[in-house]
Amino acid sequence: MRIGVVKEIKDRENRVALTPKGAGALVHDGHTVRVQTGAGMGSGFTDDDYSQAGAEIGSADEAWQTDLVVKVKEPLPSEYDQLDQQMVFTYFHLAGVRPDLTRVLLEKNTTALAYETLENRSGKLPLLAPMSAVAGNMSITIGSYYLARFNQGKGMQLGKVLGQIYGKVVIIGDGIVGRHAACIATGMGAEVFLGGRHPDRAETLRREISPQLNFFQSNYENIAALTVDADLVVGAVLLPGARTPRVMTEDMVKAMQAGSVIVDVSIDQGGCIATSRPTSHSNPVYTAHGVIHYCVTNMPGAYPKTSTLALTNATLPYIRKLADKGLDALKDDPGFAKVVNTFQGYITCRPVAEVLNLMKHYRDLKTLYSI
Repeated sequence: MRIGVVKEIKDRENRVALTPKGAGALVHDGHTVRVQTGAGMGSGFTDDDYSQAGAEIGSADEAWQTDLVVKVKEPLPSEYDQLDQQMVFTYFHLAGVRPDLTRVLLEKNTTALAYETLENRSGKLPLLAPMSAVAGNMSITIGSYYLARFNQGKGMQLGKVLGQIYGKVVIIGDGIVGRHAACIATGMGAEVFLGGRHPDRAETLRREISPQLNFFQSNYENIAALTVDADLVVGAVLLPGARTPRVMTEDMVKAMQAGSVIVDVSIDQGGCIATSRPTSHSNPVYTAHGVIHYCVTNMPGAYPKTSTLALTNATLPYIRKLADKGLDALKDDPGFAKVVNTFQGYITCRPVAEVLNLMKHYRDLKTLYSI
């Protein structure tokens, strides 16, 4: 199979979808790997590194004109003309981005394979997990930075000073993002509240993270009560493939103290804070009701070396399967089959079709392809 690796063009996105080592593994398997010139530079990988691994170096057109294109982020409007009947394997987040991308995928009969909807045999999201972990770690360090007074924050440092705890952090969502955020925040010494829907997890989370962790049941009443005097709020809510529910209302944001910070890690899927809107690494924050909002849609792109290595460790086994067998690799693995979001001009991920009001374009994949 011909596999293309394209250079990311999203604002300050320096990750790459395949390392030279990964390219070498695919070449060893008998496949052709075409890497766009400079695709790996932001992550510290040169064109020579890829060439030595056996990959071909070429233009963007050459990388796109392949059977399977691997990326990190969703295609942007300037890339729409490159979409055709190829398979594209990347983070699409179709429920949270502009619906025009979905329409283009349907018009071009592109097979959209979304990292974020692939499940393993345990029902987990193995390709979303590494970037969720990076973003969770980052949410606390970024939030702490914007709390600084020179950033118009309230000037509260998160952590202990001579044994005294300073700073209150409220994390909404106890998945991978939330747990990683809680680990960093408790490690710094802040007062940390982690919200989830299952109270029976509280003791396990305290054992895993810190005995000082405060668990709360995630509901509107508790979120409103805890965020009113929070210094940092982290939105870490996820519904696989679907738009994220708004768990924090605008009135809750209005009630927060001026100079507090919100980091909405859920923004890729639409955000879980009513006042959130997508931002970029070039313009990462804005203020609403006196509260600083950080809602960058590609947070892990700030640390491309770590993120690329962690991502490709997770994706490479699936890329190899797709390269070897095409969509036949999905047979007998219903979790892997959930990776397909569009196929032959139809949406095959029901939550995407529902949130975009495109159910007339929805078909179960099994009706279109024998798996």
